[in-house]
Amino acid sequence: MRARLIALPAAIAAALMLAAPAAYADASEPKRTITVQGEGSVSAKPDTASVNAGVVAEAETARAALSANTEKMTKVFDAIKSAGIAEEDIRTSGFSINPVYSHSPRQPDGSREDPKIIGYRASNNVSVIIRDLDNVGGVLDELVTAGANNVNGVSFYIEDTQSLMDDARRKAVEDALRRATILAGTAGANLGKVMTISEQGGFQPQPAMMRSMAMDAVAESVPVAAGTQKIRTTVNLVIELE
Repeated sequence: MRARLIALPAAIAAALMLAAPAAYADASEPKRTITVQGEGSVSAKPDTASVNAGVVAEAETARAALSANTEKMTKVFDAIKSAGIAEEDIRTSGFSINPVYSHSPRQPDGSREDPKIIGYRASNNVSVIIRDLDNVGGVLDELVTAGANNVNGVSFYIEDTQSLMDDARRKAVEDALRRATILAGTAGANLGKVMTISEQGGFQPQPAMMRSMAMDAVAESVPVAAGTQKIRTTVNLVIELE
């Protein structure tokens, strides 16, 4: 009886030793996978515009330059509000008063007189958000008519891109699965479960922007074109092969 009790643990140990290599081999065998990248994009028209405009005034003294600038800039602000722009969409984007220097001609010996202050330049700029794109040309016209002589351009953008970005993500995943199906099928394999998904991309706008304009003569609403913007993203999928 004692011999039988001793033999039983020995038999179990031997069985475990024989099974261990096979289990270890199964656990260490790497899974076959395929890694693919997918791209998705959505085009949409902008729904919002941003305008940066202001007044530049020069005078012999800083005080006179500031007064002249303030007088014109007050009219510009009044024109912005008259155009129906909400106060929260109006923001001062830059203010400065700088001296204006003379530039004397260079002498035959290469020397030049030291620059002298001959006046002062006051600049005040405001950024305006226009939520009705049909009003962009009219607002530009009102700004110039009120005295704005420095317009740095108009940019168009999409204010809320979340739903568009989600559509781009869906398309990116569909594109990745399509590519994986083609590659696996050509290689004689079948797709299994998706193991990992990672996103490598984001919103990449292509804004339409008007160049800076000389605002000395504008008789009617400025023609503008918002164009379209493209939102795109890229995803990486790791898929198990059966």
